[in-house]
Amino acid sequence: MAQHYYTVTWDQLHRDARALAWRLIGKAPFQGVVAITRGGLIPAAIVARELEIRVIETVSVVTYDEEQKGAPVVAKLPAAAGDGAGWLLIDDLVDTGTTARVVRALLPRAHFATVYAKAAGKPLVDDFVTEVSQDTWILFPWDTEPQFAPPLARRDTKG
Repeated sequence: MAQHYYTVTWDQLHRDARALAWRLIGKAPFQGVVAITRGGLIPAAIVARELEIRVIETVSVVTYDEEQKGAPVVAKLPAAAGDGAGWLLIDDLVDTGTTARVVRALLPRAHFATVYAKAAGKPLVDDFVTEVSQDTWILFPWDTEPQFAPPLARRDTKG
């Protein structure tokens, strides 16, 4: 199966995170936000601002480094979120659902929202904004740098 790349700019991420907040505003109030680190930190800050939430916690689950996947390891638990009741859990992306399953077990009563969702992980979240195909690797702005890109017609399209 071919691997596709989808580049998300800072502007696009900001618009998409605000769109997520718009979707969540009717489900508020929340006691606070739990950001899944690291990818969920920036979307969580944007959503928290838009929903006027001042309390932000973090949970850290390490599952991969770049494109190498491994067994999930909980590196940090949220201190004040209990079982998640009344809390909003935010991540940038739900992919295969590996991280989502771990966090759902830790905070089963939290409302879970992501900016982007792939088919395998989509059933694990309560809300998301944009669905991307399972074979697409999202390049987030914190993982990329501006550089020349050749026209699509010049690129190798064999995957």
